[in-house]
Amino acid sequence: MKRIVTGILAHVDSGKTTLSEALLFKCGEIRKLGRVDHKNAFLDTNSIERERGITIFAKQAVFHLNNSEYTLLDTPGHVDFSAETERTFQVLDYAILVISAPEGIQSHTETLWNLLKRYNVPVFIFLNKTDISDRSSYDVICELRAKLSEGCVDFSHDINLPETAEHIAMQDEELMEKFIENESLSEKDIIEAIKSRKVFPCLFGSALKLDGIDKFLDVFDKYTKAPDYKNDFGARVFKIEDEKGKRLTFMKITGGLLKVRDSIIQNTSGEQKCEKISRIRIYSGEKFTAVQEAPMGCVCAVEGLTFTYPGEGLGSESDSILPLLEPVLSYNVILPPGTDSSLALKNIKKLEEEDPQLRVSWNNRSGHINIHLMGEIQLEVIKKIILERFALDVNFDRGSISYRETISSPIEGAGHFEPLRHYAEVHLLLEPARRGSGLQFFSNCSTDMLDLSWQRLILTHLAEKNHAGVLCGFPITDIKITLTAGKAHLKHTEGGDFRQATYRAVRQALMKAENVLLEPWYNFILSVPNECVGRALSDLDKMSAVFSPPSSQGESSVIEGRIPASEIINYHTVLASYSGGRGSLRTVLSGYDVCHNANEVIQAIGYDCESDVENTADSVFCAHGAGYNVKWNEADSLMHVSSGISFKESTSVSEEQKRRAEEYVGSIEQDKELLAIFERTYGPIKRRSTDFFRTKKIPTDNKPYKAKNVLSGEEYLLVDGYNIIFSWDDLHEYAKKDLSLARSTLENRLSNFAAFKNCRLILVFDAYKVHGGRGSVEKVNNIDVVYTKEAETADMYIEKVSHTLTKNHKVRVATSDGLEQIIILGGGAIRVTSEELLEEVKASERAIREYLNDINN
Repeated sequence: MKRIVTGILAHVDSGKTTLSEALLFKCGEIRKLGRVDHKNAFLDTNSIERERGITIFAKQAVFHLNNSEYTLLDTPGHVDFSAETERTFQVLDYAILVISAPEGIQSHTETLWNLLKRYNVPVFIFLNKTDISDRSSYDVICELRAKLSEGCVDFSHDINLPETAEHIAMQDEELMEKFIENESLSEKDIIEAIKSRKVFPCLFGSALKLDGIDKFLDVFDKYTKAPDYKNDFGARVFKIEDEKGKRLTFMKITGGLLKVRDSIIQNTSGEQKCEKISRIRIYSGEKFTAVQEAPMGCVCAVEGLTFTYPGEGLGSESDSILPLLEPVLSYNVILPPGTDSSLALKNIKKLEEEDPQLRVSWNNRSGHINIHLMGEIQLEVIKKIILERFALDVNFDRGSISYRETISSPIEGAGHFEPLRHYAEVHLLLEPARRGSGLQFFSNCSTDMLDLSWQRLILTHLAEKNHAGVLCGFPITDIKITLTAGKAHLKHTEGGDFRQATYRAVRQALMKAENVLLEPWYNFILSVPNECVGRALSDLDKMSAVFSPPSSQGESSVIEGRIPASEIINYHTVLASYSGGRGSLRTVLSGYDVCHNANEVIQAIGYDCESDVENTADSVFCAHGAGYNVKWNEADSLMHVSSGISFKESTSVSEEQKRRAEEYVGSIEQDKELLAIFERTYGPIKRRSTDFFRTKKIPTDNKPYKAKNVLSGEEYLLVDGYNIIFSWDDLHEYAKKDLSLARSTLENRLSNFAAFKNCRLILVFDAYKVHGGRGSVEKVNNIDVVYTKEAETADMYIEKVSHTLTKNHKVRVATSDGLEQIIILGGGAIRVTSEELLEEVKASERAIREYLNDINN
């Protein structure tokens, strides 16, 4: 049976929930059509949803068509609840984007389209309300192609018509070749083109009048394809919900089979937690069916898990990418008099489990609980939920913009935590990253200096906290944080020690850095009557907007640009006033950028970073049997280890030159560190004299040249990691779904092989495209795993190392790259193809199994 998970998405009031009702009705899942305005829609089950007439929470329904099972996720259309919508994207096989034909593409439609592209979700488009539209289907398709994609194709008629088939073929070079050869396209070709987001089928109708629904269902069933699932259990969590005190984890099974009483292992704050599934529910509307197992492709809600979170990958599934949409407004919660604030914080924190974007916290400066929201409507809904769930009649202050902080240049910070019988030291390199990238965590610390388990714990501590900036105390973002050095004590170090040292290292780096305040910006399209253009331009200039010259469209003028969110939040009412209601404003959050009035904001907030004891930059050292505090600006000289990175100030060069110089200095030190690790492992590298080629006598006769050097020592095997992964069929299949799984599988197989063959094995992975990549060498079991630095490919690294090792050792290099094999052969190493290595590995695995069988018998 084909199982497909699809989500219905739309700008508010486009008829999304009405289409959901129509699909369920036509497939026989419901006997009576519900309506949003009648407050009886099948999927709007919450009392607040029915009261307001909008979808607030994503709900699911299951329907069957022919021999296929479809799970339908109806999502909120209002921008205030777009975070709830984005959470469903990570489990969708296909999306149904509803667009109102009379209104066309609206602001939130574009946001949804960009999100679908980000999550790589194939899309079917339903043009709704055609019964009340005066626009032709041709005009609507032209708008879709201009604003969304050239791949938007009208599927409401025979797609084998020459003009339609040709337009489909034009979306892909391979499709065009097939079309030219056969003068038509097969059904399989079209399915693959839709799956790969090259073609977007468009259909027309009226969901309210059930017009075009049968055609849409036929096309959707015919041109969708179930994903290729893994046999190992995997699941992706996309929603947490509280039902009368029961915690429900909604997930999609992406591999294997989930059964009641199965154990789920999770990594939480660096510790493994094991919990059992106590119940599995399959929801359809507000009703559910309890089942004993959930197969792959199924969306279910389970009981028994208490540590799950939206976006988490379970089993063989990886975590989802970080959400793009986030609230730009921050509110203080005003509790009723006499309320226990700690108990209220604990209760309201439960809402954060369901919607992590709320980011509930205690604000020391205001003495209130702080919560982040998208807008006024979400604020009213949250207020009612808190009243219903926790019997708290709370209020909120006026709210303020949620700012962020970042840095403008690389800086290193160190944290030392050594009260009596405790010990930890951490050195971190902070580097500015591209806008919108968030925080990224890496390790470039030698395992000879700090065990891998401690390094992983430090990375966990980096990720578990919202690190406060030093300008205003707002969370930091768009920073790459790399662990460069650290030290533990064999007897006195505990896990909590590294938490303290890590937090202090981040904070100390921020105290030394050039910090930048960021604020949310919107992309906007402002349409005003021609006589109001002067007023609009004047307003935009005062609001620090960046915009293009107005373009005339009949009696109106359109202005497009970017503007700080703080300036435009309440502009809709101003616009309506001076334009007589004829103006329109469309905004889409474009992300965070440099704050236009940073000094004013910093002064108004008045944050004292030195007094923030919860985010201290100071270190703790030990002397004479007692710990003592050392200020952040005096601690560097007392640190016990060094990363070797230095930053030299120079007033004679530009900031860009200084940045590049600092990166180059870092790369030199990195090379030294990698070389030191290499030589500790394999012995000193003897370099050739520069006079070698001048003094070497070349034989003039035809006698074969006999090498005087006899190879001795251990045998080395250098393996081009990614080359092997994409050459071995099983690893290639893993890589299509999860590259990290393919890497770890290769590492494990080669570890066993190296032990069996008793050889030194170096596994090299390309990281040359990683911007700012500094390279790393780590010990995995008994083999060395190398990630190359920026601008250095794996074959470059292998050529360099094999050239050195071949002087005294037998060296073999495994790769399927023909050019690399020739270079290696010329350098004196023995080439091994990927197929030959695979046969050797399989032979060793068979021998190991036979040996184990003999022992067991």
